[in-house]
Amino acid sequence: MKHKNSHLLVGYWSRLRAGRDVPDQTDIDPRSIKRLLPFVFILDAENPNRPIYRLAGTAMCERFGFELKGTGFLAHWEAQSSMALGSLLQQALHLKQPVCLTSIGATADCGMVELETVLLPIKFGENGPTRFLGMIQILSDMSQLHGRPIAFQRLAASQIIREDDPYSMTNTTLPPPPPPPVFRSHPRAPHLRLVVSHDRPANSNFRTATKTERMFQVFGPEPVEAWVEY
Repeated sequence: MKHKNSHLLVGYWSRLRAGRDVPDQTDIDPRSIKRLLPFVFILDAENPNRPIYRLAGTAMCERFGFELKGTGFLAHWEAQSSMALGSLLQQALHLKQPVCLTSIGATADCGMVELETVLLPIKFGENGPTRFLGMIQILSDMSQLHGRPIAFQRLAASQIIREDDPYSMTNTTLPPPPPPPVFRSHPRAPHLRLVVSHDRPANSNFRTATKTERMFQVFGPEPVEAWVEY
């Protein structure tokens, strides 16, 4: 893990366990992680191949350009990444251990950032862990997004987090693809001018839902403005 907020959330999850395999969703007090709430979400992963957002912070919804509640977590991942993530989520639930994902997020016009996602298994009810407390943080220069929503993610690295392992600060992720090379003419080459006509590319539109500021009542009696209830 690289981002300090990832360390904070994993540490909070570990304290909540209190000797158990995983904490229960009702153990989470949003006041204890108030500063992280805009970036936090909860996934229902009863079917790890089709995890669903049950709750999402307002900053999360803004980052992806629409309200995430009730939508699929894998919807904005490439196909190969989606297949790998289904297996990773299943493994994390089985081991009852958090998982850290590193990915490349891209806008429709190819603005790219490096993302870190932590997913922490939690219980909901009497059964074993079927949900994740999660958070996504941007590791690279956010200005590369130019204010546009993330439309696409590609998995670059993943790691099961164990409490007895030291936190790794090593960059093991794949960097974004380099920009195309700039070709320069040889000084003795003939001077040619090539004109190519292309059709105007179609614009991509994103549905942006209005942010809701309703509190999430499940976790506690006090209102928390950073959550979207589902």
